[in-house]
Amino acid sequence: MPSLQFKGKTFVQNHHLAVKYHQLVPKPELSLTEKVSLHDNLIIQGDNLIALKALLPTYSGRVKCIYIDPPYNTGNEGWAYNDNVKSPMIQEWLGKTVDKEDLTRHDKWLCMMMPRLKLLRELLSEDGVIFISIDDNEQHNLRVLLDEVFGGQNFIQNIIWQKKFSPQNDAKYFSDNHDFVICYAKNKIEGEQKNGWIRNLLERTESQDQRYSNPDNDSRGLWTSSDLTVKTYSAEYDYPITTPNGRIVNPTKGRCWNTSSQNFQRLVDDNRVWFGDNGNNVPRLKKFLSEVQDGIVPISIWLHSEVGHNQQAKQELKEIFVEIDLPFDTPKPVALIKKIIQLSTKDGDIILDSFSGSGTTGHTVLELNKEYKNNRKFILVEQEDYANSITAERVRRVIKGVESSKNESLKEGLGGTFSYFELGPPIEMENILRGDSLPDYNEFARYIFFTATGDEFDQGVVNETTGFIGETKNAEVYMFYKPDIEWLKRNALTLDAIQALPKYKGKHRLVFAPAKYVDDQTCLENRIDFCQLPYEIYRIQQ
Repeated sequence: MPSLQFKGKTFVQNHHLAVKYHQLVPKPELSLTEKVSLHDNLIIQGDNLIALKALLPTYSGRVKCIYIDPPYNTGNEGWAYNDNVKSPMIQEWLGKTVDKEDLTRHDKWLCMMMPRLKLLRELLSEDGVIFISIDDNEQHNLRVLLDEVFGGQNFIQNIIWQKKFSPQNDAKYFSDNHDFVICYAKNKIEGEQKNGWIRNLLERTESQDQRYSNPDNDSRGLWTSSDLTVKTYSAEYDYPITTPNGRIVNPTKGRCWNTSSQNFQRLVDDNRVWFGDNGNNVPRLKKFLSEVQDGIVPISIWLHSEVGHNQQAKQELKEIFVEIDLPFDTPKPVALIKKIIQLSTKDGDIILDSFSGSGTTGHTVLELNKEYKNNRKFILVEQEDYANSITAERVRRVIKGVESSKNESLKEGLGGTFSYFELGPPIEMENILRGDSLPDYNEFARYIFFTATGDEFDQGVVNETTGFIGETKNAEVYMFYKPDIEWLKRNALTLDAIQALPKYKGKHRLVFAPAKYVDDQTCLENRIDFCQLPYEIYRIQQ
């Protein structure tokens, strides 16, 4: 498969592995929930590359749908490359605004996207899917990059979204009326493969059902009629038909009937053929509403009349933030994100947006939850200063209700909760050795458990008294730790601590502690594999 070459690629293609795990610091005063939790709806403020890495211990392989709206790299957005990649060339890029005169702007954009896409893929469930909004500036580059990260075999569709409802008459060449939404699955079902993404059907609309009637009072219910002829000509299927009133009809020139004369007669006997009210029309086939599948297969062109447009999105924001001017030129409408979520998720699934901007994705999830009495969850990541004042504030307002809204549901309030987190300092062993920036127990447990096992961390099972921080199919994990350098110097795994461990359940026991005052034979007899804190972390075999 062809791969995309760009300046800096060799330095960033594994950069996601070098990104340090950071603490996620809860901010109860900015949250809207009784108990701040990483298992709530989440809004995280901070660099999205670092935030994605910090989410891995809890959400690796659990996110069903990702939607992102990254910078389009138009040269007018004022974004800057800020990833701390250890390369002199890339260090020169840091903090410098990317504009149209920047000859490396496409390289910088690809260097920014590659490690983020790799972490996003890790967060996706095996049957998950990613949708990315983009325009012509980077669409071609993004397709090749996604082929490399997700595999070209997992490409689903390049959707065309009509973002404007009227032509731009002052355009120099063409009026730019559409953007793209590129869709890739983590695993696309092919052949006999069973584990992969399966898209949902879209709900049928009232106007689609209104095309069905029952003019002859057929006991099988509502129906509509379809053409009985096809373009693929076959002489065997080209025969005259006599209508009930005696008129003889033939297919139009170059076409034929879509069934044999014998099968046609069976359809007539079963009252599946319609000759019109007077029984003299060209025959058509009855299609009953009861036989139509429960939903509609999505098409690759999404019109603004169905999923909204940029101007509508601005109006939605203005309805929520009447008092301020918002810094968004091309926000996305709720209807667009709603269609993406409906196509790709079900009740209880997790939706992630790591370029969350104005918070449309969170708003949409809450709206769907209220409309269908669902419990989908969102994770929003925003690094700009407005993460609290706009992104989170929008979610607060739609949860509580927007009094000025013309939408009764939004006026009443969509309900729901969210927990707000900020990125804290990195979890670095060197700092722990010096007693600097010691993480709290739960944050360190998340890091230790995920790094040691690769499995999801569940804070709800943690017991600091026994040291238990979770278990996998084959192992239990314990950690004896306090964020106190003096405590770390004085404490160790002792015989008393081993005897106080919960009853042996037949699983391998991985125990982390600052030191041990028991011999290796005692550890072996008690099925314990000791790992010293903060010096070593081992990955166990699952």
